[in-house]
Amino acid sequence: MIAMPLFLILVLFEKWYGWKKGFETVHTLDMISSLSSGVTNSTKDVLGMSVAILSYSWLEEHLALTHIQSGFWVYFIAFITLDFAGYWVHRNAHTFNFFWNSHIVHHSSEEFNLACALRQSISVFFRIFAFLLLPAAIFGVSPKVIAIVAPLHLFAQFWYHTRHIKNMGWLEYIIVTPSHHRVHHAINPEYLDKNYGQVLIIWDRWFGTFVQEKEDIPAVYGITRPVRTWNPIKINFMHLWLLAKDAYHAKSWKDKFRIWMMPLGWRPQDVMEQYPVYKIEDVFDFEKYHTPASSWMKSYLWFQLFCMLLIVSYLYGNVASIGHTNIFIYGGFIFVQVYALTELMDRNKNVWILETIKNIAAIYWILHFGDWFGSNKISTWIAPSLIIYFIASTIAVIYFSKEKMNYKTASLVN
Repeated sequence: MIAMPLFLILVLFEKWYGWKKGFETVHTLDMISSLSSGVTNSTKDVLGMSVAILSYSWLEEHLALTHIQSGFWVYFIAFITLDFAGYWVHRNAHTFNFFWNSHIVHHSSEEFNLACALRQSISVFFRIFAFLLLPAAIFGVSPKVIAIVAPLHLFAQFWYHTRHIKNMGWLEYIIVTPSHHRVHHAINPEYLDKNYGQVLIIWDRWFGTFVQEKEDIPAVYGITRPVRTWNPIKINFMHLWLLAKDAYHAKSWKDKFRIWMMPLGWRPQDVMEQYPVYKIEDVFDFEKYHTPASSWMKSYLWFQLFCMLLIVSYLYGNVASIGHTNIFIYGGFIFVQVYALTELMDRNKNVWILETIKNIAAIYWILHFGDWFGSNKISTWIAPSLIIYFIASTIAVIYFSKEKMNYKTASLVN
């Protein structure tokens, strides 16, 4: 509830700052795709849709050799342990085929800005890396301390997703800076799969994965097998789907099993020949993904973004009162809303069908229960206002999905 509006304000400030300086790095469709991804990730976390195979609480309870009592040292050990574990989890995601699926969405933007920091995964349902927090468990750091430090550690990774901050002097040797992270998000061969640090850059310097940004090699962002969609839900599972198809098509049983844990990008030779996948060979000679959007459509997308954030905020602020079963129905509505909105951005001509079904179901819910998930306790105007909103959204999406656009003349970059 605190982070979401703060992040939005910072994203909008970066867009304004880029416009003022004549160096705009935040474009509407890309930004909305990124923010939509953040909505799906945070909604999944609020719903608790993951299982820890081995929890930190178990490690601390069974393996603690002592219990550090000092407030400073408890939080210091927790921070260092989380950052060290984060480095290896991050590096692991860039090393093995299977684990890349949990990270692909974060690299899917072909821009680099604060908004893309919010592209976080929804594809992780089983958390298996708690064992990397073993140092904190041995010192007896309370799970409550980890629960406090972990989100702060995550939020500290937001600010350096920008192209507006250059070299930061002596800090470049200690913490992850925008320069370091621009390298990490780049697909240039010189930069690929480097600078895994999350808050501290010392791990990369120690373990040989550090590369300095070079002025004569401008970073090009994205992934080498571009996703070609604004839909974050599709992006979250497309690499896993490719692996599954490759395993199915592979003639060798050995390849069917080993593909999952082979180095990132590896595909069986026979599958590559029969089912080629486009890959960027020259990072300075390829067309970024774009779809046409009129000024009216962009205005509508901005309107939908703010409405979606209001709807999401209501869920986050009323989880307990909405109830255990209903929060999953509400969460499902949010996921469908994100899917429909980003499919419209992809210019899917049939998206009006999904939008219409979603809005009819939402209106039925309001008419059947008399309000929107208990909203009458706040105001009796919320439910009827939402009915008007759902009707208007249906009409708008039908119009925009039928709108004739010229890819060459449409405004693509604002």
